[in-house]
Amino acid sequence: MPKFAAIIVAAGKGERFADKENKIFTKLGDQAVFLKAVQLFCNREDVCQTILVVAKDDMEKMKTQYGANIGFMGVQLIEGGAERHESVAKGLAAVSDEAEFVAVHDAVRVCLAEQWIDAIFESAARFGSAVPITPITATIKRIGEDNVVGDTVPREGLYLAQTPQVFRRKMIVEAYAKLTAGEILGGQKPTDDAQVVQAAGMDATAIDGDPRNVKITTQGDLVLAGAILKTLPAKPASRRGAFEEAQW
Repeated sequence: MPKFAAIIVAAGKGERFADKENKIFTKLGDQAVFLKAVQLFCNREDVCQTILVVAKDDMEKMKTQYGANIGFMGVQLIEGGAERHESVAKGLAAVSDEAEFVAVHDAVRVCLAEQWIDAIFESAARFGSAVPITPITATIKRIGEDNVVGDTVPREGLYLAQTPQVFRRKMIVEAYAKLTAGEILGGQKPTDDAQVVQAAGMDATAIDGDPRNVKITTQGDLVLAGAILKTLPAKPASRRGAFEEAQW
């Protein structure tokens, strides 16, 4: 069985969420959003390492309020950078040599069924990488100045990329090393890991994702995610304690 390291990226500012605290700490049911994301990976037999990358401003709260949870789960806490790609690079620097593959996942994507992760991991083991995607089905418009509706963009061949995106460790480490050295993308800020890998001259394999794997960006997304979670296949019950919210 190949071993995977999971990097959970939780270092974003979450400005569009419009709340007084980072959206990763927002409760979804009885748990913080980031804890639900971490749980997707830390109990898997094929995951040998779980790394949580957090913004500098959130480190104190993470340690004081959730340190017991993180420690019990064996999660490694890393301080992130100013941009997503910098945070991923810092997570990659902490990946163990035991891991043959690295899965990078957004901490605000919690609507994942266990079998979906199984399929992504299996595809990565087979092809060397796996990027879940879903087709764009809505009409796409360009909006000009003063909110004037402009061109209609053809949606054929356009897809939404999701996470976790999984790559052979050597592949993604090499790609991010080139990015950090300024050898690729010419200063452009990548928005996902497949973009970095492709810019480094390597192929990323697309596989079918699921539209229910939503990213929590706004308050409305939080409501939607809560509804979606109720429709996903139930996981086997696990003892409480590791995931019980710290009360101090």
